[in-house]
Amino acid sequence: MSRSTRPLLALAAVLALAIPAALSAQMEETTRRAADEGLGPFDEFVIRGATYLDGTGAPPIGPVDIVVRGDRIAQIRSVGYPGLPLSQRRLPSDPDHEIDWTGKWVLPGFVDMHAHTGGVGKAPQAEYVYKLWMGHGITTSRGVGHGALDWSLREAALAEANEIVAPRMYTYARPGQGSGWNRPIDTPEAAREWVRFIADYEVDGQDVDGLKLTAYPPPIMQALVEEAAAQGLGTVAHLAQTGVAEMTALHAATLGLDMMTHYYGLFESMLTDYTIPDYPLDYNYQNEQHRFGEVGRLWEQSAEPGSETWNMVMDSMLALGFGIDPTMTIYEASRDVMAAREAEWHDEYTLPSMAEFYQPSRAAHGSYWFYWTTEDEYHWKRFYQKWFQFLNEYKNRGGIVTTGSDSGFIYKLYGFDYIRELELLREAGFHPIEVIRSATMYGARELHAPRGLEHQLEFGILREGMKADMVLVEENPLENLKVLYGTGAVRLNDETQEVERVGGVAYTIKDGIVYDAKQLLEDVREMVAAAKRAEITEGDAN
Repeated sequence: MSRSTRPLLALAAVLALAIPAALSAQMEETTRRAADEGLGPFDEFVIRGATYLDGTGAPPIGPVDIVVRGDRIAQIRSVGYPGLPLSQRRLPSDPDHEIDWTGKWVLPGFVDMHAHTGGVGKAPQAEYVYKLWMGHGITTSRGVGHGALDWSLREAALAEANEIVAPRMYTYARPGQGSGWNRPIDTPEAAREWVRFIADYEVDGQDVDGLKLTAYPPPIMQALVEEAAAQGLGTVAHLAQTGVAEMTALHAATLGLDMMTHYYGLFESMLTDYTIPDYPLDYNYQNEQHRFGEVGRLWEQSAEPGSETWNMVMDSMLALGFGIDPTMTIYEASRDVMAAREAEWHDEYTLPSMAEFYQPSRAAHGSYWFYWTTEDEYHWKRFYQKWFQFLNEYKNRGGIVTTGSDSGFIYKLYGFDYIRELELLREAGFHPIEVIRSATMYGARELHAPRGLEHQLEFGILREGMKADMVLVEENPLENLKVLYGTGAVRLNDETQEVERVGGVAYTIKDGIVYDAKQLLEDVREMVAAAKRAEITEGDAN
């Protein structure tokens, strides 16, 4: 791509965010799952000798055999004790397929609660995104949205039928979406009517699962949230600065919003000197360095931990059962832009079009490095410290904190930076087992809850009768979450004195279908290599 065409593509990407129909306008058709992509489902297959973490917060257990029939876990059976020979009386004795996973680890499939599927000018092949997700153990994603609504529902139908290599896809619609709806959402009555319209909306047998909201005026927000609850639809909001003066996280939670995503509205719920952030007098929201640079300075404008205001906000949110999907990874470059820009996976796994989109640009959303300074990073580091403290305390007091990535912006890559979100929860103070619970059971609960099924989960934990969604990794992820990255973790081999890479998800199992996760990532590497070859060819031709 030439520098002259980049601003037009960047602007198209920004408009795609504002008008989601543009997201899939030029998306390439998703490649159907090939015969050699994924084995199964089987009448019966077994994972033998594994140590497993069930996702509920319980400690690891092993060795066990996990029996899968079709798309369900049929049995989890102890086959001995650590350090002793495995039991010889192991059933079934002649399965259709088996994986010897003795001494290795099995986790529930991961849930990404904040997902987008590329877009024109950035990552036009959905297959590229899906394979990065699946290659990192993500078996369920909540699209907010994945792309344009009808396209997202068609993709969800294909994923549900396992006709494409993709996670299970939940679809959250934005107000005003849906073919046939052509009215603004500018009154409470229009808001309720649209929610009823979207609750009945269907494409290829797929329904809408919830609403992705922003900071609407209070009467409209109340109508959207109340009607969504009445229709069994979930609600999550990015409480943008443009509306947060009227709709903080505390305001939205009080109206009945299920979850907030990101941090927007949280610190604004406990400002100390003003009722709005202390914006510089030359601030302009459309200038994204202003937008993001000033957010980092909210740490010193908001109440201190343990203060009356801090406790009031937390107590209120906890009492309302309010969920938080922080997506810390997507903003991490703000505290260390060089580290994010130079992440080791970019060279082989980031498309050239994505790498170009990340570069400083006044038109591309999230490319706000016009002149990013040490001072900006200092404030963001302090912001993260306070954010970490709130999230960890919220979790400790019974609050729900889930894992979402929002990758595709700000130097953050699909799949890889979902794993980075797990590391950031650990940095916030979560026990590694709590991290896995946030990545599995808690996300599944939030997706099931709008229909009253939070205690009848289909996925998110490893238990007999559940969907067979699993992550198989050779190394212990509780000791080192880095072994979940597709590039693995660096380790010195004490026998050979050679530096080696260990880990990476070995197999991702979704609906009982066994995918070679490393082959999925190899497919991505080839997509990137082909895109780079095409750029060279195009450059030579010009």
